[in-house]
Amino acid sequence: MDLTPYKGLIFDMDGTLIDSMPAHVEAWKKTCELFEIPFDEEWFYSLGGMPTIKTAQAINHRYQQNFDTKRLANTKSEFFETLDFKGEVISSTYQLLLDNKSSKKIAVGTGCRQMNALPLLGETNILPLLDALVTADDVEKHKPNPDTFLQAAQRIGVEPCDCLVFEDTELGKTAALAAGMDCVLVIDGEISSLTKAGTR
Repeated sequence: MDLTPYKGLIFDMDGTLIDSMPAHVEAWKKTCELFEIPFDEEWFYSLGGMPTIKTAQAINHRYQQNFDTKRLANTKSEFFETLDFKGEVISSTYQLLLDNKSSKKIAVGTGCRQMNALPLLGETNILPLLDALVTADDVEKHKPNPDTFLQAAQRIGVEPCDCLVFEDTELGKTAALAAGMDCVLVIDGEISSLTKAGTR
């Protein structure tokens, strides 16, 4: 992959840099059991990239309930922290990050909360490699809105048109393109297709 046109690389975290989606889904399973909510594993996987609080809101909408969404989200985050294994690096994107660390600015833009993202990035030794980190706590409008990636570009001092985003969901891809950034999809841990954000 020719990355010479880009000055900044922005990675989603869960499912893109770290194979942590199974742990997130397991934490939601425990939460659903506690609150007696039907658990649909496939549905939770489809919400990859969505902040925890937004997932809690989606649960209320889907099941026509009125749970305290902040309590649901906090419970899920607490269950996630208790899990012994939260995921390991995805070798294809991690190696690409390492290969380009010296020549480009590197950021992570995630829908994960800071309290969950920091330990996970620390345990996988990714955190010291980053020039910037933007979490769900840093923006008001989350993916598919472009704010997460625009904030990341601002923090690394690179124009959006000079950034390339790596994402594993259509939600994230939509956010990247809306930010005016080209986007590479990561499917099942493998680097896949590049979508350009209009004319460069």
